Amino acid sequence: MAKTKNYLAFDFGASNGKAVLGRFDGKTIETQEIHNFENIPLLVNGTLYWDILKLFHELKVGLGKAVKVSGGSLNGIGIDTWGLDFGLISQDGALISNPVHYRDKRAMGMMEKVFSKVPPKDVFFMTSAQTLEINTLYHIYSMVLSKSPLLKIADLMLHMPDLFNYFLTGEKIGEFTIATTSQMYDQKNKVWARELLKRLDIPYEIMPEIVMPGTVIGNLLPEICQETGSPSLPVIAPACHDTGSAVAGVPVRSDSGKTWAFISSGTWSIMGVEVNEPILSQKAYEKGYANEGGVAGTYRFLKNITGLWIIQECRSAWEAKDGREISWEEICGLASQAPPMASFIDPDNPIFAKKVTDMSENVVEFCKNTHQKIPLSREEISRAIFESLALKYRVSLEQLEDCLGKKVELIHLVGGGSKNKILSQWTANATGLPVIAGPAETTANGNLMLQLIATGDLSSIKEAREVIIASSKLDHYEPKDVDLWNEAYERYKNLVV
Repeated sequence: MAKTKNYLAFDFGASNGKAVLGRFDGKTIETQEIHNFENIPLLVNGTLYWDILKLFHELKVGLGKAVKVSGGSLNGIGIDTWGLDFGLISQDGALISNPVHYRDKRAMGMMEKVFSKVPPKDVFFMTSAQTLEINTLYHIYSMVLSKSPLLKIADLMLHMPDLFNYFLTGEKIGEFTIATTSQMYDQKNKVWARELLKRLDIPYEIMPEIVMPGTVIGNLLPEICQETGSPSLPVIAPACHDTGSAVAGVPVRSDSGKTWAFISSGTWSIMGVEVNEPILSQKAYEKGYANEGGVAGTYRFLKNITGLWIIQECRSAWEAKDGREISWEEICGLASQAPPMASFIDPDNPIFAKKVTDMSENVVEFCKNTHQKIPLSREEISRAIFESLALKYRVSLEQLEDCLGKKVELIHLVGGGSKNKILSQWTANATGLPVIAGPAETTANGNLMLQLIATGDLSSIKEAREVIIASSKLDHYEPKDVDLWNEAYERYKNLVV
């Protein structure tokens, strides 16, 4: 019998983080969440920051717990985070300032300023990446225009997972999948987009060396081992962008023969497919589809959709008002009680982009502005959000199929949203496609699988996905009420297309 090996995955999301211990027996992997924590940004003097030192503290707490749970037997650690955000390192190796949140106001209006120097189409073809105001590019460019002294003294830029790897090992290295979220990286040639950076006066020399997913970064620093009780163990770069690890963990059967798409459902929803080369077409550019780095030589052709962010923000406001915790089961129960197809929103409308005191007021405002029935109760608001998200998936799916020139036959819904039975079923209903939901911990699974590949315990991503299938309980959903959803979709398109 193969000896069980223990690997530790840290998954930092935009609203919370977790440490997941994976026990691999040679055929299946058993996962256990051993630590979780909130990721709360802080507004200081008008700037929205991430509290990275608190997050690093939570990382060390999680590592210490893993040491105890595993009996001191750990074989590797890997970290993935949300995309885009970064910190700057000085010449003497110090973090110059807390990383700024991607939703901070400093990026507002920066796209137009960048495009006045480099046309948007040129930026797309230079980087293959999505054009989003929250991208690293526009935050860095705001620092260029403001003549930020921080940028002047910076020796290196590191994205969030790269920062954590640096804190753990002392190695200042960038990872491929997270670099591709920046809109400053030439994905086709796998180098930083030097010409783009030059035209925008962004210092090329602060861009880090890039390694591929599945690379051993280095070993834990002695002081980390001493503080946490951990043995010396390798710190491995999985797909350091959480979506990259999530897609690596999609339980796809290699012999299914079906064209599949993924929806990684969390604060953001990311819809796309796995491809062997970046897709750089006029159609992709026009429809807002773009590319991000994947694993094993692949790319993810995808589109970001505002995901559970809106209902998460509504829930937070309702909890504050009620003075109690409200479960997701309760919110889904509320949604199921409201009349169907009464009101819709466009999750990607700018009205929902910024953090506000009560997001449900923005839902009401959108419906007023679009002359719809006003959702007044929590039941109606919850239903409008979930139905609209499922219908937005169909909009994005049809755009995806148009770019690919072929039909998608199956959707894998992964991430935290896959536990939401209403959203999973309504996604099947809205798209008219079968949906396989789960596992919820796909990101942690993908992270762990890439660690196993890096250490030689698994040989390929194909083998890794078979391990995930053997280890997971998956839920299957077939489309229902297709005529009702088709009629709703025709109305919905008029709002968002």
